[in-house]
Amino acid sequence: MSAPRFTNFGCRLNAYETEAMKELAGQAGLENAVIVNTCAVTAEAVRKAQQSIRKLARENPGAQVIVTGCAAQTEPETFAEMEEVARVVGNLEKMQPDTWRDIAQGPDFVGETERVVVNDIMSATETAGHLIDGFGTRSRAYVQVQNGCDHRCTFCIIPYGRGNSRSVPAGVVVEQIQRLVDRGYNEIVLTGVDMTSWGADLPGAPRLGNLVQRILKLCPDLNRLRISSIDSIEADPALIEAIAGERRLMPHLHLSLQSGDNLTLKRMKRRHNRDDAIRFCEDMRAARPEIVYGADIIAGFPTETDDMFENSRRLVAECGLTWLHVFPYSPRQGTPAARMPQVEKSVVKERARRLREVGEAAVGRYLDSQVGSVHRVLMEAPDMGRTEGFAEVRFAVPQPVGEIVTARITGRDGNSLTA
Repeated sequence: MSAPRFTNFGCRLNAYETEAMKELAGQAGLENAVIVNTCAVTAEAVRKAQQSIRKLARENPGAQVIVTGCAAQTEPETFAEMEEVARVVGNLEKMQPDTWRDIAQGPDFVGETERVVVNDIMSATETAGHLIDGFGTRSRAYVQVQNGCDHRCTFCIIPYGRGNSRSVPAGVVVEQIQRLVDRGYNEIVLTGVDMTSWGADLPGAPRLGNLVQRILKLCPDLNRLRISSIDSIEADPALIEAIAGERRLMPHLHLSLQSGDNLTLKRMKRRHNRDDAIRFCEDMRAARPEIVYGADIIAGFPTETDDMFENSRRLVAECGLTWLHVFPYSPRQGTPAARMPQVEKSVVKERARRLREVGEAAVGRYLDSQVGSVHRVLMEAPDMGRTEGFAEVRFAVPQPVGEIVTARITGRDGNSLTA
């Protein structure tokens, strides 16, 4: 018998939960199984998961294939119809020890239970953040502080895969981070589905800024704290204060912008307009000049005209964005946007290409501007680390993995700095 094999798709939160499932499966004594943790963010993500399932089944004859994750939650029938799949498990169920004890009984036990175990995700009232003490490399650990989303953007299926927003209590988060610091981690990354909604379901409805300031105060030995992604319109005063003044909070924000056109943003049911985004970026840069922005932008949203697309393209310069995540729009069945007039696929693809070109040029300009500067670099490998602004730095001389080293930037090689 062999140990279970895990394959993960999608976001950092999925990767975090994969680590939790490894522990649960190990405790249950599961063997000879393949577990695929799926993503539902685009139709292409679902297609890739199906393709991977078929390949893994061929490579692991006799192993039971278990499919879980957001795509399994939102469209369980898609995977239940695949002859390779032994069990389909929902996002709630994958975090429960009993699920893995049942699976460990083997494929023959399925008849005594349900082959598809996917319940109502909207009934979830808590996260599973207590299951593992983060995950990551020897240098950086990710800590889940929130799950789910209360918003209903017209393009997004994720709330139906993740459920409503729910928060890990601040005390639990602080204790977990302190344990990770005690184990030698120099950087902690806070992760969640909708980070800026953290606390709304907790007593007193604290905000994300309160959590960030509490972590920095109660974990004085933590060298670097990073936030994975925020919705800028929901940044609270305490968070803005921390970004501006707390040097241990990294000057790197990934923003959920999605578009630079006001009518598109309205049709997406976003809560900000382009002026809100530009003003936030300007204000934060004035308060902390070294700040670096990443952003999610969708190309080819339904009804997007050339002029609307140009507004998104211009937003890169107007906000001073550097690290772009460009998503060609992909209709997700069950979302309002899928019923809107669609943009021609070839046009969507071309707009995504043009946005990526703009993003690559922005990265080049930013990296060139860093040559000659001095950075504190967190080493991820003997020859590679990342700056406070998340730029990759390559070293000619090996450095200690997990340590923060001070380095002068000597040049640029493609999308990496050299030191």
